[in-house]
Amino acid sequence: MEKMDPRVDLYIARSADFAKPILNRLRKLVHRTCPAVSETMKWGFPHFEYKGILCSMASFKQHCALGFWKAALMKDPHKVMTTVGKTAMGHFGRITQSSDLPGDRILVQYIRQAVKLNEGQIKLPPRTRLSGKKELKIPDYLMQALRKNKKALETFNHFSYSNKRDYLEWVTEAKTEATRARRLAMTVEWMKEGKIRNWKYLMPSPHLRTASGI
Repeated sequence: MEKMDPRVDLYIARSADFAKPILNRLRKLVHRTCPAVSETMKWGFPHFEYKGILCSMASFKQHCALGFWKAALMKDPHKVMTTVGKTAMGHFGRITQSSDLPGDRILVQYIRQAVKLNEGQIKLPPRTRLSGKKELKIPDYLMQALRKNKKALETFNHFSYSNKRDYLEWVTEAKTEATRARRLAMTVEWMKEGKIRNWKYLMPSPHLRTASGI
């Protein structure tokens, strides 16, 4: 029996008009391919689970995204998948209309791959960690702002090198004092909530974590 989550209905209803048919199509395909799948919301996005997470979808102001949890282990015979980069547009790039996605027959093949990986309890390989400690030069004004908020400072202290660097570059590359002040305030606010710099755009993955465990 299909397990539908009303929160996903609400998520789709609140999405932009261009996104609704895309999200409804993906949702329908996942349930049709794996009738035992269940829905949930994680990190603010709809996720589909069957013996673990299969995939997730998301909508933004100008595009949608589709990501497979174990994409690193999946084959790509049709050469339609992309590697999630810093902007994390999902494994099929920026989806602005349904035609940006492969046809249903191809998508079903990829969903079935994800199902088989979970049925076989195939795990992702552990993330390779670089040896050696990297140092970042943190401006005094950034540290002063973080020290004013205990939760923000705790998040920063537990962040990885790359997560710290993302915030640092964003703040220091501001071209005006007003922009820097605004970004600094947003940095503290987001860190207080345990969020990484690109939390609005990143598709969640097994190797992406924030200080709050997300």
